[in-house]
Amino acid sequence: MSKNDEFSCEMFSNKFFMLCAAGGAVACGTTHTFVTPLDLVKCRLQVDPGKYKSIFKGFGISYREGGAANLVKGWAPTFIGYSLQGAAKFSGYEYFKYKFATLVDEETAYLYRTYMYLAAAASAELVADCFLSPFEATKVRMQTTPGYTSQMMKAMPHMLSTEGFGIFFKGLVPLWGRQVPYTMMKFSSFEKVLEYLYTNVVPKPREECTKGEQLVLTFTAGYIAGVLCAIVSHPSDTIVSKLNKDPSASIGGILSEVGMFGIWRGLVARIVMIGTLTGLQWFVYDGFKVYTGMPRPPPAGMPESLRKKLQGK
Repeated sequence: MSKNDEFSCEMFSNKFFMLCAAGGAVACGTTHTFVTPLDLVKCRLQVDPGKYKSIFKGFGISYREGGAANLVKGWAPTFIGYSLQGAAKFSGYEYFKYKFATLVDEETAYLYRTYMYLAAAASAELVADCFLSPFEATKVRMQTTPGYTSQMMKAMPHMLSTEGFGIFFKGLVPLWGRQVPYTMMKFSSFEKVLEYLYTNVVPKPREECTKGEQLVLTFTAGYIAGVLCAIVSHPSDTIVSKLNKDPSASIGGILSEVGMFGIWRGLVARIVMIGTLTGLQWFVYDGFKVYTGMPRPPPAGMPESLRKKLQGK
């Protein structure tokens, strides 16, 4: 990017982080809503494997029982919940990554950058899931309980009046168990894969790539990161789905019920969903930065002082 380019904000300013939040909301809210049908089938595979024996059978049964409307059941809490979560997650990651880097010198920040990616991602996700939890609980209840209302504005008051406020956060700890490892993998692997692509695959420096070429690489790195995320977080995803479907269930009881094989049920659907989802999220988020004229720092590069030290050895 040339020096003459004008940005809409300064790097790491309040406006920068606000725009990161807006970009994260757009990236997560739209993409999660887009894959609602696949998420619905995945949840039903997890909580009722006797009825929904495979992805394709799950789609067929769900469509026959309620048509297209049944396949998008839960889209509203999905859209609102993941928009809020995305805003907190992406802006939080950018903020914590910046703050953690300022605690040490430039060379240390580069050498231990992966640990900072992991710490920033975990910190951001712990906060973000507090926004997501009530809507995730509502979504799963709507998607997996036969005959349950398809309207979020009816479902949430009903859950509150019959089960109390705590029902919205009963799944928070397992949600952290699913989302924190997922987000740690999502951000750290994305950063490392993107760094690898620019260093070893792309035949020209990043600054010589067009914005379109950069966005393609962003999507590629995001998709690879998404596949890794799906594998790491899937067991906790199964537990979250079952806890939100049956409030009386416990984590230990669920593990005893489903066993080591059952905890991985629906993994293929989740890999397809999360791989596509994560790739699209990074594409939309980076595209939002381009559209709004935000500064987009390149992948981490070795400080010149460290390079000189290594060459002197």
